[in-house]
Amino acid sequence: MKQILGCLFSPRLYKVYRDGPKDSMYQPVGYEKWGDKIIITAHALLNISLYTSPFICFYIYKRGFLSFDEVKSMGRLLGGLSCLMVISFLIRAYGRSLNPKYIQFVNTITNTLTDKQAYLTELRKYDFDIKGWPVTFSVANKESSTSDPIIRMDPIDEGLKWYQHHPFRCCSNPDLRFYKRIPLQILAFSAVHTFGLRLIYPGSLTIVNSLLFLTGAALLQGRTTLVENHNGKRARIGTADGNTIDTMFVDNRTRFLKGKILVICCEGNSGFYEIGIMTTPMKCGYSALGWNHPGFAGSSGLPYPSQEHNAIDAVMQYAINELGFRPENIILFGWSIGGYTATWAAVNYPIGGLILDATFDDLLPLAQNQMPPSWSLLVKEVIRSYVDLNIADLITKYNGPVKLIRRTEDEIISLRLNSEKQGILSTNRGNDLLMKVIDNRHPKAVEDPHVRVALIKLLALMDLQRNILDRNEIEEYERSLLPLIGKYLHDYRSSHCTPLPESDFVAVMQRLEAIKQE
Repeated sequence: MKQILGCLFSPRLYKVYRDGPKDSMYQPVGYEKWGDKIIITAHALLNISLYTSPFICFYIYKRGFLSFDEVKSMGRLLGGLSCLMVISFLIRAYGRSLNPKYIQFVNTITNTLTDKQAYLTELRKYDFDIKGWPVTFSVANKESSTSDPIIRMDPIDEGLKWYQHHPFRCCSNPDLRFYKRIPLQILAFSAVHTFGLRLIYPGSLTIVNSLLFLTGAALLQGRTTLVENHNGKRARIGTADGNTIDTMFVDNRTRFLKGKILVICCEGNSGFYEIGIMTTPMKCGYSALGWNHPGFAGSSGLPYPSQEHNAIDAVMQYAINELGFRPENIILFGWSIGGYTATWAAVNYPIGGLILDATFDDLLPLAQNQMPPSWSLLVKEVIRSYVDLNIADLITKYNGPVKLIRRTEDEIISLRLNSEKQGILSTNRGNDLLMKVIDNRHPKAVEDPHVRVALIKLLALMDLQRNILDRNEIEEYERSLLPLIGKYLHDYRSSHCTPLPESDFVAVMQRLEAIKQE
């Protein structure tokens, strides 16, 4: 009976590492299998019903299901479903108690009497529901229970109190008359808290996470590769605002000379460390730390800017205080929208360098470009008030080594596409980000309007085209711009989502090192 109770709410086991083929998962059998199927199906239906709840409510209202008799019948139905769920949990627990492999797993996660490192070593032999993982590092605990210095340059944002969440807290269209402004604020508040944030960060959708897990188990396979092939170490860390972040660390310090450098990888709006950019620096011999945005896969919360700040802050503190990397040996690598969190951390920590791959300057122009022109005021209200990812503004506060990687056929952050659905290079928002960097670091070089026009024209060319320019046929001020562009920009001929080749990453890292020596 004690074993059954212990298995009742214990986490779902996905895999025992190094136990059979890499693609083999833990297979529930008998009672556990059938109980699990009912619970998983019910969970999926619940998520679908939550996303379609407005349509369900409208249907119930139109069909007159709110009468006493209908409500009574619905109550019976819900009661029957609740009984079915209780029975399913009991059946699953009983089935688990009969499985020696699962009982061994439960004994491992409940045996916390050993020292921390030994406990984590045993725990990392299994892949299971992240909610069952202990929080092994917390920013709040770090600041309250130790005297070690916190290297962060500015105080972290602890987020809004519950009573501060209302539509009128801020306004991004103050020039509008109040009778236009108030409905716009209410619409923006409603939009961002229902579908808006999910459109910006599709990876936070439960259905996306479920598909990635069920369709070929992409996330599980990615974690298996990191753990079994590269000795990756998974950890669950706590943020200052109470979220927990799912991380994976690959330590190459003892294998390669480059391993003393840690590359912290910040994924895109549908990216996960299991199948993301982390593998590129790792294969190049660098140590790598991947993490999932709040609301993505095993991370809790939602990817609002304040929660993103706290997430990357916790990751940085974990890297410095738990993993033992000095800030100057940390490189931040941000891809796409992950460039925002990477730049925020670069501003707040004395890091070794910043790499931004396929990153834009400001989310607003991209968002307005995807929406009808009549929605421009609403889009501005949503972005500026709730999801103001202005990387160009942040990067002016960072003076360390930086390198931008521009995808020359990027179809996502370019405002216009050609007939082959490839981004037109002159409309790539990475150009605007580079101009902001040059404006901030070399203001005298571009203060002349003619020079700015020349810079825009040169940025519309790929690096190969700029390299073959006849230096005798261009103006002196144009020649002076070429080294500046080459210093901060690295072109890669590809679309937005193509993995960055290892050779390109090594070249960028070498250039960062050269910038440090200048």
